[in-house]
Amino acid sequence: AGRYFNEWQMGDRIVHDLRRTVTETDNLLVSTLTHNPQPLHLDAEYAGATEFGRIVVNGTFTFALLIGISVGDTTLGTLVANLGYDKLVMPRPVFIGDTMRAETEVVDLRESRSRPTSGIVTFRHELFNQHDEIVCQCLRSALLHRRPQ
Repeated sequence: AGRYFNEWQMGDRIVHDLRRTVTETDNLLVSTLTHNPQPLHLDAEYAGATEFGRIVVNGTFTFALLIGISVGDTTLGTLVANLGYDKLVMPRPVFIGDTMRAETEVVDLRESRSRPTSGIVTFRHELFNQHDEIVCQCLRSALLHRRPQ
């Protein structure tokens, strides 16, 4: 599954095998579970009258899906903690029925000053739709265990 800190190198790149088609239920559940009443996400009549012409998937779902797709290949079983997310952008909307895929690149590696058994990896995650357009991108800083000796 995930890699330990000392198994990563700058520039490592992963094209994640996992793909996911976004459903109406995905969008409805995340919007209602997070108490987000935005009609652009929930009201087909309202959304139809916008420049998008249809419901736009809740961006928090899009972001969470990006991270979720990446976990199995990056930090599963090796994570101490996610330290933060930075430079989150969503340059294109996601619609119900879009199929998502993700890619990850290591953009920084740092020794942990406070935890000698761990290190910090910064990943650039990108989420693409079925047209190979980036719909979400962010940096994730993760504190990872070193491989036990």
